[in-house]
Amino acid sequence: VQLQASGGGVVQAGGSLRLSCADSGRTFSRYDMGWFRQAPGKEREFVAAISWSGGSTYYADSVKGRFTISRDNAKNTVYLLMNSLKPEDTAVYHCAATLGDPQGSDQLYNYWGQGTHVTVSS
Repeated sequence: VQLQASGGGVVQAGGSLRLSCADSGRTFSRYDMGWFRQAPGKEREFVAAISWSGGSTYYADSVKGRFTISRDNAKNTVYLLMNSLKPEDTAVYHCAATLGDPQGSDQLYNYWGQGTHVTVSS
């Protein structure tokens, strides 16, 4: 699994961004996928996750109703659509892959992509 995240940028509060995370490997569909974020001076936190089939999704309370995670196994890609962005969503966003509990600790995630920066201005 080799993950490459993209799609970050600068957006005004209330705006939208879609993050993508592509896997250049051949086992993408075996893994549950997650998005995490880390704001300056804060610990990394769980944002959203999706099961290997796409049939189950999980969200942090702080993003529920605003963010949507999805995946396209034919394209080896997971997405994070972020709507109604707030300044507190500003962070570096990382995608990750796990064979364990996707809602669990980030320690259960086996593979990580490099981060993509999201800045939400007020």
